[in-house]
Formats: sequence, C-alpha cells, structure tokens
Amino acid sequence: MRALLLATALFASSAFASAANAQYVSKQPGEPAFRALFKEMVETDTSVTTGSCTAAAEKLAVRFKAAGYADADITLFSVPEFPKEGGIVVHLKGSDPKVKPMLLLGHLDVVAAKPEDWTRSPFKLIEEDGYFYGRGTFDDKAQASIWADLLIRMKAAKPPKRTIKLALTCGEETTYAFNGADWLAKNRPELIMAEFALNEGGGGRYGADGKPQGLAVQVGEKTVQNFWLEATNPGGHSSVPRPDNAITELARAVVAVNTHEFPVQFSDTTRAYFAGLAKVLPDPVGPAITRLLANPADAEADRIVSLDPTNHSILRTTCVATLLEAGHAENALAQRARANVNCRMFPGTDPNLLKADLEMVLAPAKVSVTLKPPIRPVAKAPPLNPAIIGPMQALAARHFPGVPMLAMMSTGATDAIYIAPIGIPVYGAPGTLIDPDGNGIHGLNERIKVESLMKGRDYLSDLVAVLANPK
Repeated sequence: MRALLLATALFASSAFASAANAQYVSKQPGEPAFRALFKEMVETDTSVTTGSCTAAAEKLAVRFKAAGYADADITLFSVPEFPKEGGIVVHLKGSDPKVKPMLLLGHLDVVAAKPEDWTRSPFKLIEEDGYFYGRGTFDDKAQASIWADLLIRMKAAKPPKRTIKLALTCGEETTYAFNGADWLAKNRPELIMAEFALNEGGGGRYGADGKPQGLAVQVGEKTVQNFWLEATNPGGHSSVPRPDNAITELARAVVAVNTHEFPVQFSDTTRAYFAGLAKVLPDPVGPAITRLLANPADAEADRIVSLDPTNHSILRTTCVATLLEAGHAENALAQRARANVNCRMFPGTDPNLLKADLEMVLAPAKVSVTLKPPIRPVAKAPPLNPAIIGPMQALAARHFPGVPMLAMMSTGATDAIYIAPIGIPVYGAPGTLIDPDGNGIHGLNERIKVESLMKGRDYLSDLVAVLANPK
C-alpha cells in the first residue's frame, strides 16, 4: 500500500510552491527501454485474485539475463502453496567488500481491478493528457520499474562500491496472501541483508495548481493490528426482547472504541516533523504544536493540532471499527455480534498491551476482545541517519529547487515491517509526486503523471548512485 500521506497544512502553503515545468525532459539515458519495461510490468496482471507475480518476476529475470547478469546473481522464489505469488532478488556486485550492501525494495502485486468499472482497461498502459493510466502505475510498479531499470543500466557501467540488492516481492497488498518480503526475511535473509533499504512510502505531492508542494522521506510507520470485538447471547424470539442484547452491547463497544482518544506520543521522526510544521503554520496551529511538543498532555493544544486528520493520526495510536457482523434471522434476537477493529499502532506499541487498553476502554460493554491474525512485527522507526537523509535533501534541492522535504512517519504500512526486524533500517524514498486526489491508488482509473514518473526516475537514479558510492 502506498503509504505516503503528506500534511496539507504545510504543503498547501503557496510560499513553498515552485514553478511547474512546461515539459520535463528526462536526464537519464535509456528512456525508451524504461518505458518498455514499465509497460510490460503494468500490463502483467499481478493481482492476487486474477494475476501472477511469478509471471512478472520471470519477465524481469529475462531482462536481467539479457543485461549480463549471471544466473547466480538472480534468484526467483516462490512456495508450492502459492505458485503465482513469487518474486525476484537480483544482486549487482560492488567493488569494495568493506562497504556493506544496500537494498532496493518494492512490490510487484497490485490491488484487484474490475475492468467493467474502469474508463480504460486496468491492465493496458495508456498514455493520455500527460498521464500514464493502469493498475499499479503508481502503486508500486512505478518504483519497482525504476529500481529494475536502474540495475539493468548499472550493469553496463563501472561497478558501485556497494553491492546493490534488489528485492521485488508479492503479497504486500493482501493481508492473507503469501508475503515475499516476510518469507525472505525469515527463510533467506542472506539474500537481502544490507546496511539499509530504500522502499516505497515516501514521495511528494502536487498542489491543485499542478506545482510541486513538498517531498517526504518515510522514516518509520505504524503497525496494523486488527481485533475482534464480540458479544454473545442465548438469543430468542424477537417478539420478547431482553435487556442483555448482543447487538446493543456491540453497539456500545463500537461507539466507545470509535470515540476513544489514545495519548499523544512522539518519536524522533514525528518530533522533527512537527517542529518543522510549527515554524511555518500560523496561529493557532503553529503555537499549539509548540505547546504540544513541550507538553504532550496539553489537551487544548492536542485538540487544535488534531483538527487536521493526518496530524491526529500521526500523533497517536488509532483504532476504528471497520466491519460488522450480527444476527442470524429477522425475527430472532442476535446470538452473536462482532466487529473488526482496525488499529494503527504507534511505533513500538505491543499489541498485547493495546488489547489490555481496549479491554479497559470497553469494560462497560459486555464484549470480548481478541487479537486477530496475522500479528505482525512491532514497528520500530529507523534512525534519522544523516548519511542517508543528507544526500536525499541535497539531491532534492537540485532536482526539485525550492520544494521543502520533511521526514515523516507513515500512518499506513509497507513491507518495511518485515525487513526491519532482521536489522535493516528501511526508508521510504522521495521522488515520485502524487496528486491531491490520490491518483486513483487502490481505486478506479489509477494513474501517474508522466512527468512525475520521469522526474522520480532521475532523482532516484542519482540517489542510488550517491548512496552506493559513499566517500
């Protein structure tokens, strides 16, 4: 899932908007070959329901072998239970064994798309009015194609100091699918072990006027954890209601969880992010942020800052009911009623401790609280490493002059959560910019600006070159 959520409060500020280019000309060589690769990826259906990530990985393997990669440098992987959900790992060997490798991470799978609902075919790349249309054009085949194209081009050039590892996996978009990043971390960690990784989750934002308004590097993310809330009852005939009603008890619990506010928390990333916001936002929000940074228990400051839904979510763990199930007949009292509660846990939060918190919040209602699988690793934010963030900022100033860049914690989730536990800090790289309406990601008529894709390719190519050749 594309995790980028840029704060409109900062990036809507006209003071930061830079002039839009009339037509962007790519600075990287090989644009026709890149377009062909991107087209092949988009037109390969990789949704879990109707497509095959394995097919996409195999097509990439053909391209890597044609570029000169040996069989030993290419690993295609899958498991018998999920033969269509495979992935690929590629190694570009570095020249200096003393310098630790870096990892480029991306996912091949996409959210399912119903062709009958789309204006254009979701699995045909269509260029129209300055946009590429098709499922996955933004999430995540843009970055996956940029990574693959880059390693193909780098094979013909002087080797970088670092070994560069590329892992393109399946299962990121579907909860109960085979997750390739998780499998690699648990079963073949040597294939992906690196000093750090670049992933999706960062990016940037255009304003309504089409001008770039901000760039973001994702440094940390929340952990997704679902819970079942369940009320049970002997039931009976609906003509004889009784006070202990399962639906009523569940309704009380849903209202309680949806209105509960978890306490404000800060990480190094979010503290730096809000400190940056405080400097540019007018009264009352800017001063309220300053007060909240000094005292996270300041309820009035929290109220003002949290009027922005994104800020509200960045500040705390959030839980909300998303699915309801109740009853078995129109003329019978419900014997069972349950709700799925989707929590986005602040980095470092133990799901078992959150379960205990929910039980206290919901104590007046007669419901049980159960952790719902899968139980993912606890997210921990990577450090704000200047050796990584510094080059990102320096290159951003060159590629996107006048556009600010902030380090942000994502309120969404990526495959970084599986990679970080084996000791690899993961950063969502800036580069590709999204429109204010979200570009149809996970929805209808997904698209990416041609300019955004090509500028992102230029920026990310330069970024990898710098990070792969430390001084």
